[in-house]
Amino acid sequence: MQREPPQLDKVDMDVAFDKASYAQTLADLQYQLKELSLAYGRQRMRSVVVFEGQDAAGKGGTIRRVSWPLDPRMLKVWPISAPSEDEKEDHYLSRFWRRLPRAGQMVIFDRSWYGRVLVERIEGFASEAEWRRAYAEINEFERMLGNDGVRLVKIFLHITPDEQLARFQARFSDPFKRWKLSEEDLRNRSKWDAYEVAANEMFAKTSTEAHPWEVIAGNNKRYARLKAIGTIVERLSQGVDMQLPALAPEFEKRAAKALGI
Repeated sequence: MQREPPQLDKVDMDVAFDKASYAQTLADLQYQLKELSLAYGRQRMRSVVVFEGQDAAGKGGTIRRVSWPLDPRMLKVWPISAPSEDEKEDHYLSRFWRRLPRAGQMVIFDRSWYGRVLVERIEGFASEAEWRRAYAEINEFERMLGNDGVRLVKIFLHITPDEQLARFQARFSDPFKRWKLSEEDLRNRSKWDAYEVAANEMFAKTSTEAHPWEVIAGNNKRYARLKAIGTIVERLSQGVDMQLPALAPEFEKRAAKALGI
């Protein structure tokens, strides 16, 4: 049964996770993620994880914790910003086609093709006709990925305006982080309501049975990171053979003897 599309105003923003058990829970989930990545590598399966959310919602920190336990040969992270001048001459999806995973690989998009119906819509970089038809184009793009065997997880990290303000203030006050604060951050913040309308319409149009959106409350970073990693493990492990491969019996005997085991 298909789930109802998420709505930002219905997300419980008060959820949190106990600090005392956070490290162990994170380690357990990262171990599961590592097992999953190895299974994908052995079976030459492909996966894509999309992260969207407000500025300072914690996408980067969550992606780092997804990346830490994984073999870098099996992972590629693409931070997506404004298209280059050359990319503007192509169809907006073309730069994402070129970044899709190879066999055995997970690809993470830190922002994605959904920019067409978020920032490009709000900032006027796409015409109304362009961003309105993008919903169907995106659904078809994701359907083709699924038909080709690519597993897709879509995560939206959601924070409140007050939490975003606190994080922006912390960035501004920290000389090691203030470089992350940009004119674009301030401009987007001034259009908060418009972005929420666009995000809710995006969920309604593109949260499909095959590729649903998972909206995660991000005010508590510990909760958001654990929920995101747990969602990735749950979605990508469905129907996957997690059994570790056994050595050939004769080789195992020879290896044990040669290694003195």
